[in-house]
Amino acid sequence: MAQSFVQAEITSQPGCWRRAAALADSARHALPRAGEPVATIGCGTSWFVAQSFAALREASGLGVTDAFPASEMPAGRRYDRVLAITRSGTTTEVRQLLASLRGKVPTTVLTATPGAVRGVADEVVDLSFCDERSVVQTRFATSALALLRTHLGQSLAGAADQAEAVLREPLPNLLEANQFTFLGTGWTVGLAHEAALKFREATRIWAESYPALEYRHGPISIAEPGRVTWLLGAALTDLEADVRRTGATFVRHAIDPMADLVRAQLLAVRLARLRGLDPDAPRHLSRSVVLDR
Repeated sequence: MAQSFVQAEITSQPGCWRRAAALADSARHALPRAGEPVATIGCGTSWFVAQSFAALREASGLGVTDAFPASEMPAGRRYDRVLAITRSGTTTEVRQLLASLRGKVPTTVLTATPGAVRGVADEVVDLSFCDERSVVQTRFATSALALLRTHLGQSLAGAADQAEAVLREPLPNLLEANQFTFLGTGWTVGLAHEAALKFREATRIWAESYPALEYRHGPISIAEPGRVTWLLGAALTDLEADVRRTGATFVRHAIDPMADLVRAQLLAVRLARLRGLDPDAPRHLSRSVVLDR
């Protein structure tokens, strides 16, 4: 069976992260400055990256940082900068929001198609080297986050090395599972949402995602044999034992959460293939959502 576009794009991520990290210094002028109140916006996968960045920036003490779907940013709230993340640059809600902010607040766009947003935003960060042919987003989103993590002073070297190791390892023995729940804490909540979305898009297997400590407040009630609870990030006291008592499978890998996301992406593609699905073409989806209104 021929390799899918998304499979190739997943495996290219370590190199893309290194390239994005190297870009951070030259893009510094366009990215949020310390102390600025910032809103980060996107749609779908890009919104989840925005959530991760917002949590990381606030935890670093660099300023108030909110993350919104582009369609839901509160009107009238004051920010020093709005950072938009959009692979295609053509998503209707993102373009409408940027147009409404023109001349009112500085805007920066991270995009794989810079030509689509020239003149729409004040600053454009060109990530065209990690554009994708698959409808399913993988390397653009994680490369945008690699750039932003580097901008916050984090090194991506270890994450890239660990992702390369993941690419060489066998996948977890989870091919018979019928439901997945992904959990995260802090900045990895966005990654958990993204992992669950990849499963829904590629495999049509139902997948959910929650902040890890919220999992006990109801969602754990669906855990049972044949289902998986996968924690991205730091271990939490008693969570593994609580999940295992339900008969569900608990998964956690002690590596950088972005590298573990690569593992989840690979598993989603494998499961899609086993189900006879094309992981490059999820049902009802297109590369960019362009609305008629």
